[in-house]
Amino acid sequence: MASEELASKLQRRLQWEEGDSGLQSAPGAAPDAEPQPQPPAWAPTARADAELSAQLNRRLDINEGAARPRSCRVFHPYSEFPEFSRRLIKDLESMFKLYDAGRDGFIDLMELKLMMEKLGAPQTHLGLKSMIKEVDEDFDGKLSFREFLLIFHKAAAGELQEDSGLMALAKLSEIDVALEGVRGAKDFFEAKVQALSCASKFEAELKAEQDERKREEEKRKVRQAAFRELKAAFSA
Repeated sequence: MASEELASKLQRRLQWEEGDSGLQSAPGAAPDAEPQPQPPAWAPTARADAELSAQLNRRLDINEGAARPRSCRVFHPYSEFPEFSRRLIKDLESMFKLYDAGRDGFIDLMELKLMMEKLGAPQTHLGLKSMIKEVDEDFDGKLSFREFLLIFHKAAAGELQEDSGLMALAKLSEIDVALEGVRGAKDFFEAKVQALSCASKFEAELKAEQDERKREEEKRKVRQAAFRELKAAFSA
């Protein structure tokens, strides 16, 4: 479907240019008058046609399985964001995957819209596009995990507007970025991780109680078995 649309657009563009190239001389001009040179008005059109043709060829190669994979740089979050602890990066990765509904490694505009609604800070369509644009390093119109981490890096560094959508995302993600800059970001985020781990203290205690009850139950069964054996010995 995408290939047909691109081919149709390219054909309409070529027909339009061919129709315009056959324009006749203005009325009143001498038949043998030397034509005046025209300025290169079609340079932008030529560039657009070249881009459209390249997209069409790329799409055809993909459909035929002959397209070369585009090179991509390996992303190492721990080395590129050393101010974040490993635990924090894993927590943010879990959050990223939670809203990556398409499971394609990106958060697109609609997924970002759902995220902001879930966080209680819904944004307009233009607001969502502005949020993506602020950290969209490769201009693909969606958020990679690196660009997602960049939001929190900018928030910690004080590089986001206080009333911006990205700042709302950072704050509502239970990560307080009102901080004295990147210098103290590492200590702050590590402290935040400890605070988050305290939130699971209740679960740990509950699990410990359950394990204790299991051990008590096993001991009771052992005592009952020993009592039955003793009773059987006296009955013999």
